[in-house]
Parts: sequence; structure tokens; C-alpha cells
Amino acid sequence: MEELRGQIIDALKSVYDPEIPVNIWDLGLVYDIAISDGGVDIKMTLTSPTCPMMEELVAMVHDRVAAISGGRDVHVELVWDPPWDLSRMSDAARLELDLTEQGW
Repeated sequence: MEELRGQIIDALKSVYDPEIPVNIWDLGLVYDIAISDGGVDIKMTLTSPTCPMMEELVAMVHDRVAAISGGRDVHVELVWDPPWDLSRMSDAARLELDLTEQGW
């Protein structure tokens, strides 16, 4: 399962919000990945509940994970609690977006 988890994370790192030049994993938009013999459940959020790319991003996550899931069902749940904030971003994402602790 750990190998599949790594592959899923790699797949998530290939999904970008078109308005932000950082992948959804490093943005901290993925809250949970649960893998079982029968399925993969992903809980994720977006930077804003009014994101115009909401459906497309959820579909991209589903499709990329389904492609490597080994036939498991993939379920992507969009959640808003806890709300996303800048503290969820990786250090690499903060550097990419030129966000220092003083700037956020």
C-alpha cells in the first residue's frame, strides 16, 4: 500500500490549478488519502469554494488516480472543513510563490 500511496502522491503532483503555478499536493489541498483493497478515497479542498475550475480539478484528480489505482474504485470528496489556508502549503510551494513568513 505504501508504494501505491507514493504513486498516488506523484499523480496528485501532476494536477495544477491553472491560476496557480504549484501542484495541488504542495499547495496542501489534499487532506487525506485512504487506500484499501477495494478502493482509494481522497479528501481534498480548494483555495476557494467559488473556484471556477472546481469540477475540472476534481475530475483530474479522479482520473489521474484511477489510472494507477490497480482497478480499485476511486472516490474524491471535496471538503471545506477545515478551511484551506497558506499554512497548509509546503515549503517548496511557498518558495515557488515567493511567500515568506513575513508575507503571509
